[in-house]
Amino acid sequence: MSNTDWDSTTIIGKKARPGGSGAGRQGPTAYERAKQVGAITENDRKVAAGTNKGHQGTDHMRIAKLDRENEVAPPPKVAPSVGKAIGQARQALKLTQKDLGTKINEKPNVIADYESGKAIPNPQILSKMERALGVKLRGKDIGMPLGGPKKA
Repeated sequence: MSNTDWDSTTIIGKKARPGGSGAGRQGPTAYERAKQVGAITENDRKVAAGTNKGHQGTDHMRIAKLDRENEVAPPPKVAPSVGKAIGQARQALKLTQKDLGTKINEKPNVIADYESGKAIPNPQILSKMERALGVKLRGKDIGMPLGGPKKA
């Protein structure tokens, strides 16, 4: 019987590549080839290639500083009375910050930020908290129970 393609063994991997065991370099890099043909000079290679430092020049920093200086005022934070009202209403309902967060589909750290007065007030979040806690958190009478619809 003759030796056919079906009987031969095909080896896949480094050893099957032409040029020996594959342990050495395959050939010059694209950069080295371009340098050999004179397409680029030694000075053309980017010094900061592969890093994220090339575009952080002084212009960007100067512009960022100007932006910070021209800012009119930082956004207002939640009033301490609102944070206190949230905490008291939450504790009265025996809810943890995590429970309240789950109830209104917000993360527990959002609740913590509102209670500590670090959060920038968001009317949607305040509205959800008002409904969940049954307490007014906006306008006047902060901390008072939410009234139902007015009767005529």
